[in-house]
Amino acid sequence: MKNLKKITLFITMLLLTGIASAQGKKASPAVTEKGTINDANITIEYSSPSVKGREIWGGLVPYSKIWRAGANDATTFTTDKAILIEGKKLPAGTYSFFVIPEKDSATIIFNKEAKQWGAYKYNEEKDQLRVKVTPKKSKKMNERLVYTINKNNITLSWENWDIPVMIK
Repeated sequence: MKNLKKITLFITMLLLTGIASAQGKKASPAVTEKGTINDANITIEYSSPSVKGREIWGGLVPYSKIWRAGANDATTFTTDKAILIEGKKLPAGTYSFFVIPEKDSATIIFNKEAKQWGAYKYNEEKDQLRVKVTPKKSKKMNERLVYTINKNNITLSWENWDIPVMIK
């Protein structure tokens, strides 16, 4: 009888440990990317979804519709100095970052309402800046959405697209 109680306790502990560890893994983990471009400190905070065999551009992320540029909360973009985005001035601050993808282009949006859940309450009247950019075919398949801060741009990479945004 003592052995049965020990075995039952052991199995219960294993099950609880497995459940706790499964709940700790998020499908779209939160990521913070930090870097410097021309003395401006840039921070991008986003949740990173996976492709999981899905068609992303024109599928999961439809063309011609606003997208939060990540998962869960809208992606945020922070700069501590005024910068030029594709030649247009963006004042220092924190912005929600949205994308409207098309087959051959993408509209990048910096919205003054930084904290938003997805794009559900997106208000175009609060846009600080909109620019049009040209996506490029990625050199590799990107299973997870990732942002990189480079010497003169930020790049959103996911599935088979890289979306570079020039910054000065």
